[in-house]
Order: sequence, then structure tokens, then C-alpha cells
Amino acid sequence: MSALGPNATIGIIGGGQLGRMLAMAAARLGYRTVILEPEADCPAAQVANRHIAAAYDDPAALSELAELADVVTYEFENVPVEAVLGLAPRVGVWPPPLTLEVAQDRLSEKTFLNKAGISTAPYKTVDNDADLEAALAAFGGSGVLKTRRLGYDGKGQRMFRDAPREAVAGTFAEMGSVPLILEGLIDFECEISVVAARDAAGSIQAYDPAQNIHRDGILRRSTVPAGISQATAGKARAAAAALLDALGYVGVIGVEFFVLADGSVLANEIAPRVHNSGHWTEAACAVSQFEQHIRAIAGLPLGDPARHCDCVMENLIGDDVSGVERLAGEPGVVLHLYGKKDARPGRKMGHFTRISAKAR
Repeated sequence: MSALGPNATIGIIGGGQLGRMLAMAAARLGYRTVILEPEADCPAAQVANRHIAAAYDDPAALSELAELADVVTYEFENVPVEAVLGLAPRVGVWPPPLTLEVAQDRLSEKTFLNKAGISTAPYKTVDNDADLEAALAAFGGSGVLKTRRLGYDGKGQRMFRDAPREAVAGTFAEMGSVPLILEGLIDFECEISVVAARDAAGSIQAYDPAQNIHRDGILRRSTVPAGISQATAGKARAAAAALLDALGYVGVIGVEFFVLADGSVLANEIAPRVHNSGHWTEAACAVSQFEQHIRAIAGLPLGDPARHCDCVMENLIGDDVSGVERLAGEPGVVLHLYGKKDARPGRKMGHFTRISAKAR
């Protein structure tokens, strides 16, 4: 894969905050960007060179994107697979379309992880209330019921703990009568994630794992170092590397893990894109996850993922953004706002990272 020269154009499907930060990283490396996003005043369009305001599967818009871009990537995993498959013969698309097919269905995701030798929580498919009753019985009456497709930030999920049989009635309809998956509850010590990158030649670089705290299904805080052993960190990195190789991946991926009491890890979810739990890299590393992704898809050498400080990244969700003035005056805080107008409950408006001296 030859490296893109200066002023080449990178196409990005999706115009949210991740697309915005990818476009900013691309500009630092001398590239132009074109965004495909239906929302008129999306965060990414505020910093990109061009914005195609159309649906992700609009044939004319996809043709325009293919003509303008030297390579195409995407900022979220729910891009229509058919759109990406249609683009692939006309322009390079990274990460590969296979990754979307795997990541868009939780059953496909778990199956692929297991085939790649990566352990997950136990799971069973659920296509009606009878399936759910049987699955709960197999898992001792407890588990997390999730829609197989289109779930994010805790949406499309329902928790069962020691559920009586009558609690199942009507659940399938309440969840939208769509394919579901029940995952067994895991007694874990903490949740971590690994953000890693692979280039077209197969070289892999991984950032230090982050320990993550979620609230209402949304990532609230990522702390680095993660407070885990080197052995556990090594297992998580090795799993991420195995997944990247199995997918023939190019770009940055986020892999979430449960850490068990014995130090082993179970993969929870994968995100075929730059990841919220890797936002700290823009403050604590010479090469952020966003630049790393651009480097990978543009054919440039991957950067050193080493961090120069310890840090804690926190999301600004909804009205949290009202505290920006205080944060802006706090020493050691790197602040990043996304340019969104309305601070709705549950909406990510920005993030900040507190940096501190690296512990010896």
C-alpha cells in the first residue's frame, strides 16, 4: 500500500465528534477531508474541507464520495454495509467491510471473537419469549438481554437478576420483536479497553489499556494507567492483536474487556473505529488515536503509542458542558468540545483530560 501524498483527500462516512477529530488529525498531516453525513451542521462538517449532505446509502452521494476521495473510512459501526461494499471496488475502504458485518450483529461479533481464540461471556440467541426463558434458566435466572443490532451507549438493553419465570412474558415484544442475545452476567473486577492499530503490512501498535467507568450505559471516565497487572495488560493487548489479524484490519479499533479476579480477560465489545475510551491519547501521547487511524489508512508508518504522562479522561454529557469555564481555567486540563448546539440529556458534548506526572 503506497502512502498518500500531501493534499490527498480522505473520505469519512459519518459527521459526529469522531469524524470531527479524524478530520482535524488529517489536516495536521496535510490531508483534505470530505464528509458524508445527512445532518447539515454536524460537528465534522465544521472542520472538514467538504460536506456531502446526504443519506449514507444515497447512490449519487456515494458516487461523489468515491470520485473525491483517495481513501474512505467511517466513524461509526452502523454504516450500511451495502453502501461500503458498493464503494470498495471504486476506492479503498478501511477498515475492511468484513469488520462492519462482524460488528453490527452481536451474535456475529461473539462468534467471530471465539473463532479467533478470544474468550467472551457465555451467550444465547433469543428470538421469542420461550427462548429467553430457556436462556435465563441456563444462566441461573440472570443475564443482560441486548438487541443484536443497532445498540450503543446502553440502548437496546435490559438486565435480569434472579428473574422469576413470569418476568419474561412480553419481553420480546417490548424489545421490539427483533433478534436478541442474552449474555451471562460476569463477576468482574473492572472494565478495561485497548485501543490498537494495524497497518496494511500487518504491523500493530497498541496504546496502554484504560480502566473505564460507565454510568447509565454511557462511558463516563477512562483512567490510565488502568491499575491492572502487566500480565493482564499483555493478555488484553494480545487479544486485540489477534482480532486485528483475523479481520485483516487496517486502522484503529477499540476492544472492551472484563477483567476477572484471576487476571484473565473476556472480550465484551469491539468498535471498528476510533474509540471514546481512547480520547485521552490526544493529551497524553505524541500520536493520538485519531492521527494513528489516519496514518494507517493513508499508508504512513504507525506512530509510537507510548504515553508521556498519566491521565484521566471524562466525557462532558448533557449539562456537564456548563462547567467548561471552570475546566478551562484548571491547570493540567486538556479540553475538547464538539461544536454541538443543544446539550440534551445523554448527549456527548465534549471531553476533557486531566494529565499528571507519570508514576514511576
